[in-house]
Amino acid sequence: MKRATGPRRTRWITRLLGVSLVAVGLAAPVVASAPAQAAAPTSGWNDWSCRPSAAHPQPVVLLHGLGGQAVTNWFYHGTRLADAGYCVFSTTYGQGAFGDLVGGLGSMRASAVQVGAFVDKVRAATGAAEVDLVGHSEGSTVSAYYLKHEGGAAKVKDYVGFGTNYQGSTLNGLSVLIKAAMPFLPSVTEFVQSQCASCLEFLAPNDFLDDLQRGGVAVPGVAYTNIMSRYDTVVTPYTSGRIDQPGVTNIVLQDRCAFDFSGHLAMAVDPNVNLLIRRALDPEDPPAMRCSLSLPAPF
Repeated sequence: MKRATGPRRTRWITRLLGVSLVAVGLAAPVVASAPAQAAAPTSGWNDWSCRPSAAHPQPVVLLHGLGGQAVTNWFYHGTRLADAGYCVFSTTYGQGAFGDLVGGLGSMRASAVQVGAFVDKVRAATGAAEVDLVGHSEGSTVSAYYLKHEGGAAKVKDYVGFGTNYQGSTLNGLSVLIKAAMPFLPSVTEFVQSQCASCLEFLAPNDFLDDLQRGGVAVPGVAYTNIMSRYDTVVTPYTSGRIDQPGVTNIVLQDRCAFDFSGHLAMAVDPNVNLLIRRALDPEDPPAMRCSLSLPAPF
């Protein structure tokens, strides 16, 4: 077979590098969620006939991470929140070439607008004036942008994020190499922008992260809770998930449960994280905190 040379070879290398960069953002979440998709229980949440109770007056809106979607990211926490008596709803946002199978690919600015429309849909269906937001990974970043720039603060009472990310990720130092190479590989940048705009928005510095952080991430009127793991190898450093402002609670998972070794993805199926979410959503009658041994997920 004839080997590609010259411009043709350069084009193939460019495409390969572009695919590799997108894969950095997508591979782990997609692999983690795919096996669960077929068996993921959906009973108990996305029940549009659900009406909030006096004990839990705000419906809960769940926002997935990069590469996740409405069901696979929430088969654990969504079911347990519904079992605890919450009206729970989830949506896929930021769809790309794979439609609703893979979310979080679009620009997070546009995703925040999508989230706003879904929140309004939930409010209209349930009759609730406000909702609570729970976001995993990119779901935390999109939540923060929605609250700050898309009018979400007037419609949200409590916000809880885990695997949170407000300052971008160094990808364990790889982001420096990527940012340095991007000016010399414009075709790669264009390809990634078209396939995974949010991937580039997580590489600091950039206008999106500047807009999110300028004047502080948190806005008045919303109770913020951030849950981070010292073993997070996707959001690096894990302290990118802190918000050091009044009215914000920052929790390092291992400070509450030293025997929890969950990283970024395993937090989506972690019983300790579930209890912390429920305690943040219901601080007046929180469930007892029981520390369960939790090991990293095998992906």
